[in-house]
Amino acid sequence: MMNIMQLNNEKDFVKNLSNSGKDNLPSKTEETKKKKKNEKGRGYFLNNTVITVIILMSIAISSLFGAVFGFMSGGMASAFSAKFGAKLSKYIPIMESENVDKKINKQQIIIEDSEIIEVVEKSSPAVVSINISKNIPSYRNYFNNPEDLFYQFFGYDVQTPGDGDEEQKVGGGSGFFISSDGMILTNRHVVEDQNANYTVVTNDGKQYKATVLARDPVRDAAVIKIEGTGFPTLPLGDSDSLKIGQTTIAIGNSLGEFANSVSRGIVSGLKRNLSAGSGFGTSERLTDIIQTDAAINPGNSGGPLLDIEGKVIGVNVAIAQGAQNVGFALPINQAKRVIEQAKSGKKIAIPFLGVRYVIVNSSVQKEAQLPFDYGALVLRGNKLTELAVVPGSPADKAGIVENDIILEVEGEKLDQDNQLGDIISRYNVGDEITLKVWHKGEIKTVKVTLQELKN
Repeated sequence: MMNIMQLNNEKDFVKNLSNSGKDNLPSKTEETKKKKKNEKGRGYFLNNTVITVIILMSIAISSLFGAVFGFMSGGMASAFSAKFGAKLSKYIPIMESENVDKKINKQQIIIEDSEIIEVVEKSSPAVVSINISKNIPSYRNYFNNPEDLFYQFFGYDVQTPGDGDEEQKVGGGSGFFISSDGMILTNRHVVEDQNANYTVVTNDGKQYKATVLARDPVRDAAVIKIEGTGFPTLPLGDSDSLKIGQTTIAIGNSLGEFANSVSRGIVSGLKRNLSAGSGFGTSERLTDIIQTDAAINPGNSGGPLLDIEGKVIGVNVAIAQGAQNVGFALPINQAKRVIEQAKSGKKIAIPFLGVRYVIVNSSVQKEAQLPFDYGALVLRGNKLTELAVVPGSPADKAGIVENDIILEVEGEKLDQDNQLGDIISRYNVGDEITLKVWHKGEIKTVKVTLQELKN
């Protein structure tokens, strides 16, 4: 039904179109109107084109100026972004960067640990333990049966002298090879007992009898020797170039029982001065020494303090009682003179000036009415034999007398931390040094040649 109606409509449409064909042709008036309309349209198109060009030029100019001003203001924008980002990062968890940092830190730890392990593996064979033994009277024990009434009442054995002496271990220390033919550097206080016997135990457990070649009476250093060849040695570093905070490694016979114990730390301080006691009533003054937090225990004395390259920068010498991780080492540069003299077969010669003195400070200055609050006041002792100036000494030859004040040595002022004996010990026998002296109200400069200290 719908198809037929559509067909009829189409026929009617064709018929109407053929009957009114002429009527549908455009007239001249209509053509004129269309022509004007087309001309108007072309004008409109031209106007739009001009506007478009103007807009594009405006955009281009704006972009140019925007780039310039954007470049100029980039610093401020970056600062603002950084500041804003820093605040925002508190609230936004960072995942990937933390993981990266952890990996980097882990790699750094592994690398650093590998360096420490490598240093220890290379250095340990050259480090030795030193056992100290003496012949002491033997004792016999009585009432050592727990069932005896005496033992039950008193709780200890009774000892009586035996028939003779027997060799017993009385202490221990450490050292390290400085020559392949068996020379070992250690502390003087480790081998200071001339009546004791010293046995060196190497890293592989072998034991050797040792003889003492040299003891430095000023610095706490000594050289001993065992028989043999081909021993591993440690390279010596430069303790004058140390920096606070750099890595240190200590190796030694801790407590005299744990051979080749290793501890690790940093350089905690430099040029420390202190007086150290041995526990047997003796003491010594240590100057310009290294402080480290690497664990140093009794028995570590004489062992090496190494840097990250495995070079010896110091000789472990003392610990601070009542403190934790406060240890000290003799700078290796102070021990080099002892090493050189021992290797050359020469006797260790100690430089000697020949004066007794008191360090001047504000209290001494006030009490003695002196013109200076520093220096070394030449003064005799309480005994008749304690002269202010030793006759025939370098000081005596230079005209120094009692009540003179030695103010400087080679331009270094003398005070509590920089004493005359400390400075003189840095020089060798035969060295000529210059002194600045206050003498009878005048300041003069004198030259002295250091002599050997005679025992």
